[in-house]
Amino acid sequence: MSAKRPRDTGSLFAAAGLEQDAPRPLPDRMRPHKLSDVVGQDHILGPDGALTRMLETRTLGSLIFWGPPGTGKTTVARLLADATELHFEQISAVFSGVADLKKAFDAARGRRETGKGTLLFVDEVHRFNRAQQDSFLPVMEDGTVVLVGATTENPSFELNAALLSRARVLVFRSLDAAAIEKLFARAEEVEGRKLPLDAEARATLVRMADGDGRAALTLVEEVWRAARKDEIFNAEQLQAILQRRAPIYDKSAEGHYNLISALHKSVRGSDPDAAVYYLARMLDAGEDPLVLARRIVRMAVEDIGLADPQALVIANAAKDAYDFLGSPEGELAIAQAVIYLATAPKSNAAYKAYGAAMQTAKRAGSLLPPKHVLNAPTGLMKSEGYGAGYEYDHDAPDAFSGQDYFPEALGRQTFYDPPERGFEREIRKRLEYWAKLRKERGGG
Repeated sequence: MSAKRPRDTGSLFAAAGLEQDAPRPLPDRMRPHKLSDVVGQDHILGPDGALTRMLETRTLGSLIFWGPPGTGKTTVARLLADATELHFEQISAVFSGVADLKKAFDAARGRRETGKGTLLFVDEVHRFNRAQQDSFLPVMEDGTVVLVGATTENPSFELNAALLSRARVLVFRSLDAAAIEKLFARAEEVEGRKLPLDAEARATLVRMADGDGRAALTLVEEVWRAARKDEIFNAEQLQAILQRRAPIYDKSAEGHYNLISALHKSVRGSDPDAAVYYLARMLDAGEDPLVLARRIVRMAVEDIGLADPQALVIANAAKDAYDFLGSPEGELAIAQAVIYLATAPKSNAAYKAYGAAMQTAKRAGSLLPPKHVLNAPTGLMKSEGYGAGYEYDHDAPDAFSGQDYFPEALGRQTFYDPPERGFEREIRKRLEYWAKLRKERGGG
């Protein structure tokens, strides 16, 4: 018994004179057709933007587009080619190798002979190795291609200096709430229907997009698919339906460094609300809490120091508490430490004193301490003056002899200068008192 052949529906549509296209996703249908339609990048596409000025001259140099996903890098590259009447050629560093590059360069040379230039768009350009990146240099220099590379990684770290010197870096920013709202409004206009969301749910959807225009439109499409007739979602229903998009955050890349820098500087700036916000963002994105605990210990010694000696104790206790409790309970101990550090008096006096002392130590080399502070375990050393004249501080008035302990050739130095803040106010009083005694007792 022969198997029944499936009906060729494509042939049926063709026979009827109809075209059958697969439905295109909303982000693709809404791809801008002119540069003025691109949202969220007014700093480069506005009236005084860098690309606007370039296009006024009808010339285009090689460019590196650096920014998060979904901010319009590919779209802008394609529209630039149209605006400058260049052939648009696109390759991806993820899927391309040396043979693909050679083929693209040869095709560009052929076009050039006919008077047609080429804009070569390289997506994920940072994924090419150093040698592959160097292969672009000759064709950039002789004008065979105008290179437009796109990267989500910091070009300063990921691209060759030679390549960077021949291209201008333009930064694409995450889309703000107003830009995402503009995309929502355009989608509603294209579809001829409103998003079935109340005001709070709409604001929640904006946040879920996380600055990514492509993701925003994908979420819009998911909402329309999920909604039944006349149904309006509130924020709680929306989150349940969409299952919440995970934050964009690469623990090994720049996202990590940006957020941990924001956390550290919020603590240093005595802003506990901002500090605990960035901590929550990193924990929510899956950061290892012990990585954060180590950074908090560093904050305690770098930015608080002796202004509040308890800061280091609290930071270490938070690390130990997380080790003991694990997630999620242990994360509360880290949050508590962050708030404590952010609200503590600040001082980098100990941090600066150590740095200054290290620089002086490197310059001083092998200068010996004065002999009176050296031990004399042998008779020979004692005969050489080791330990001679040393005064035991506990036997002196105020338990302070006032002797000088620096190498004689170096002279007295001052590295630690505590501010009049927190506990260091008391330390400063002591140092000033000891300085007065030292001067009275001839110790310098």
